[in-house]
Amino acid sequence: MQSRAVPMRTLERLPLYLNFLRSLPTDRASNISATAVAEALGLNDVQVRKDLALASGGGKPKIGYVTEHLIRDIEQFLGYDDSDSAVIVGAGNLGRALLSYEGFSGCGLRIVAAFDTDDKVIGKTVKGRQVLPASKLADLCKRLRIRTGIIAVPETEAQKVCDALASGGVSAIWNFAPVHLAKPEGVAIKNENLACSLLCFLSTLR
Repeated sequence: MQSRAVPMRTLERLPLYLNFLRSLPTDRASNISATAVAEALGLNDVQVRKDLALASGGGKPKIGYVTEHLIRDIEQFLGYDDSDSAVIVGAGNLGRALLSYEGFSGCGLRIVAAFDTDDKVIGKTVKGRQVLPASKLADLCKRLRIRTGIIAVPETEAQKVCDALASGGVSAIWNFAPVHLAKPEGVAIKNENLACSLLCFLSTLR
């Protein structure tokens, strides 16, 4: 991903553009405009134009972008070509669902293992990844140079897991536990509160 500062909203929209561009028929016109992308997704065309300009310098007035070049530029901008190894902590229902999701690989995220404290699930395999004891979390992250940790544990355990990931050298944490985490130095945290996201969505329908 590019090192320059990019608005979080832009980073959230770019994968939407990428998925749309990838879904286009191969026999359509080779070029596409920011306006066409905006209309297809129901977004503001000025904002889409600004977003795409951050990710790609290939746009031309009245011509737009070469679609395949724009796809490549967005992928490179988001770091999809730089495969990032990750681990999931928590192999319950949510953890197993995340392990089973095949879309992560298309985003350059490769989940290599899961961890849990429950003896009933430790040692089992989910989608080719073994569930390991949580006691081995920090050590394995160090040895494999894991950069991303995904937290899918109860809120009472989340901070302990966060600290263990940080001590193992993890620099980015995707937190699904509904709790605010004390951020270790040098670690970026993205909180994903599913209940709040649902409530926000439902509020737009009222």
